[in-house]
Amino acid sequence: MGSSAETAVSDAQTAIETVCPAIALLDVQGTVVGWSQAAQRLVGYSAVEVVGRSAGVLLVAAEDRVKASQAAQKSTLGGRWSDLAQVRHRDGRSIGVRLCVSSLSGQDGRDWWVVCATEALLPAWPAEATVEPLLATLPLPSRLPIGVVIRDTHLRCIRVNDTQGSKDGIPLPQRLGRRLTEAAPGTGAEALEAVMHQVLESGDPAMDVDYQALLPANVRSNRILTASFFRLDDAQGRALGVCSVSVDVTDSRRARERLAILGEVSRRIGTTLDVMQTAQELAALAVPFLADYTTVDLAESVQLGEEPLTHLGPQDGRIPAFRRAGLASIHPGTPESLFARGEPVFVPPTSPFTGVLRSGKSHFEPILDTSPGTWLDHHDLARAEKIREHDMHSLMVVPIHARGAVLGVAVFVRTKDPRPFEEDDLLLAEELVSWAALALDNARQYARERSAALALQRLLHPHRPTGGSAADVAWRYLPADSHHGIGGDWFDVIPLSGARLALVVGDVVGHGINAAAKMGQLRTAMRTLAGMDMSPDEVLSHLDEQVIRLTEAEDPRHPATTTMAATCLYAVYDPVTRTCTMARAGHPPPAIIDPYGHVTFPDLPTGAPLGLGLVPFESATLELAEGSVLALYTDGLIEARDQDIIAGMNRLRAALARPDLTLDDLCSSTVDTLRAKPPSDDVTLLLARTRSLSADQVASWQFPSDPAVVSRARTLAARQLTQWGLEYLVESTELIVSELLTNAIIHSNGDCNGDCNSDRTIGLRLIRHEMLTCEVFDATHSHPLVRRPRTTDEHGRGLFLVTQLSRRWGTRDVPDGKLIWADQQLPPSA
Repeated sequence: MGSSAETAVSDAQTAIETVCPAIALLDVQGTVVGWSQAAQRLVGYSAVEVVGRSAGVLLVAAEDRVKASQAAQKSTLGGRWSDLAQVRHRDGRSIGVRLCVSSLSGQDGRDWWVVCATEALLPAWPAEATVEPLLATLPLPSRLPIGVVIRDTHLRCIRVNDTQGSKDGIPLPQRLGRRLTEAAPGTGAEALEAVMHQVLESGDPAMDVDYQALLPANVRSNRILTASFFRLDDAQGRALGVCSVSVDVTDSRRARERLAILGEVSRRIGTTLDVMQTAQELAALAVPFLADYTTVDLAESVQLGEEPLTHLGPQDGRIPAFRRAGLASIHPGTPESLFARGEPVFVPPTSPFTGVLRSGKSHFEPILDTSPGTWLDHHDLARAEKIREHDMHSLMVVPIHARGAVLGVAVFVRTKDPRPFEEDDLLLAEELVSWAALALDNARQYARERSAALALQRLLHPHRPTGGSAADVAWRYLPADSHHGIGGDWFDVIPLSGARLALVVGDVVGHGINAAAKMGQLRTAMRTLAGMDMSPDEVLSHLDEQVIRLTEAEDPRHPATTTMAATCLYAVYDPVTRTCTMARAGHPPPAIIDPYGHVTFPDLPTGAPLGLGLVPFESATLELAEGSVLALYTDGLIEARDQDIIAGMNRLRAALARPDLTLDDLCSSTVDTLRAKPPSDDVTLLLARTRSLSADQVASWQFPSDPAVVSRARTLAARQLTQWGLEYLVESTELIVSELLTNAIIHSNGDCNGDCNSDRTIGLRLIRHEMLTCEVFDATHSHPLVRRPRTTDEHGRGLFLVTQLSRRWGTRDVPDGKLIWADQQLPPSA
């Protein structure tokens, strides 16, 4: 289509050049009766010098005069003649011109001639040379039908050629003797008459005036003409009238419009990776250049990023679910549409739409059949009413398919534009839809990957994190925008033994599903390490080793996935002591908001990002007042392209200094205030408002390392449970205390190298929170292991018994020793 369009534009350019010639009006004897200023500029003679003389005297060669006489006989028969000729300039030199002579009809029954001349920009040729060989190779005016109208000083039509009538459809009797506003009233003729008045008054021609063919008022026209207007002067140099010459440029204008649309495609379709936006861009581009009303309906699977539909078979009764994704109209509010954008679209089982889905070919209906008994009356009365209400008279339904599968359908309709769609319009529509289909399929695949990454991220993030008795928590995670995709931010809230709470925020470098998958690996490893009750610096050291191993295990054939850099901040808060121990690996420091709203950033050892294995990590311990807020975040909250990180942290300080807000509201307002617009990275914020356990929730004792104290320890524990109203746990707790304490004493004495009278002590602590925790401390670092005893063994059943009685148990290293603990579940009422 591009080649034919370019040809049409080229032809139109030639036509436009042809309608700007020198004009001379001759009577039947060949005498000049009208002369234009353009003719004077071409040959140098004024109207006073030429009008009333024979036009033949201007021709240089005798053979030209003979041909002109012969052409006159042809012209009187209603024909046209064109040729190359040499005319005499006023200064004596010869000029090569193109002549086009056409006969004009008038009311008096006598024919006149109109001569249009343009300079033939050719090298001079000898006088004896002939012009026939040149004529055969030139695009002469005779090949471009020109309409000519001569009007008097009152703008009444006095002469016209047959070509003009064929262009605008106004019959000769209706035109002659009348002004344009009388021959075709109410069609914009007033504007053309204003142009002609200006030409009469000034004498300056008006060139290239576009107008729609001025048919009678009750006839709709779709032809576009371009005209030039010239004043004709008589022998005294006075205005004799106005001559207009015009050509039909409808095809060239349409070709230009099609080329303009195709030129806009790459700029306006596929600007984003959003399916709905791309569909709307297709609809918006088609209106009004191609259609008055356009819809784009996509299969729901496409919007979800799922696999598109294959072509339906002729007998396939399945009708896929569609939603309106694109909608455009020349009328505000798109009153033609039954469905708004985003709404499900009803597809009749027997209609052009399903026919397109089954065949994969376009439905082309230049004259839309809305007569009774069509598919509209049988299956879609509401759509039929809309079609008739808005005078939809021409229809194209084009399938949107890519890679052998159907994504949806695009519908193009004309209402106000009287022209029916043509084959070239269908080719253009298919070209637009083909381009849009590729953009839509790319957006669909991106949506699929993004949905998978989001699903993976949602699966890997904690669903309902809670701080238990240690803290109240609130969090926000916002993925990056559509241009950058899903990132590797993660956070976690991990309950630990002894009512403690671990808070984690991390960031894997990169975006997309690979970053989300790596984030999941790190979060899983972090939870495993946290469950081992190691200190924060030890946890990060082991996590660093894990990242290095994961990187080494990557497939070397895919170097883009073999790097895995990440940052992390790990904090453990103890509500019994109100201390928080933290370590970080290349991550921004946390913010601490005291109960009065003062914000500080503690000076923590930085540490290198995970996966580098450069330096050991260090922990720092702070004491927090009850009601303090600990804020952990990722760099997407504080980094911006136009400011440094210090400025971002200062903005964060100001946003967090709001003690009047609830924790959840503070989380929301901080993210809304600080998130970059547009966002370029994921944003994660985790807030924890600390609690502390009261004195009556904790009971502790110290005992010498002597087996005789086990009985007293059981008695003290039973008494404390009775005070707490937990009598139903006395028996199990006594057994747990007995086994743990005995185990600690045995191992403690076993490590004293025979000095069993040392001052070593055993600590016992009961903590009542969401669990009942029993902790036993000793000064050794040997950790017990559970094994299933054989029937002949006398020992080894203690920890097995603890496992059966408790919800969970474990050990952890503490300063100067180790601690073994066991949790028992408490009902919510406790």
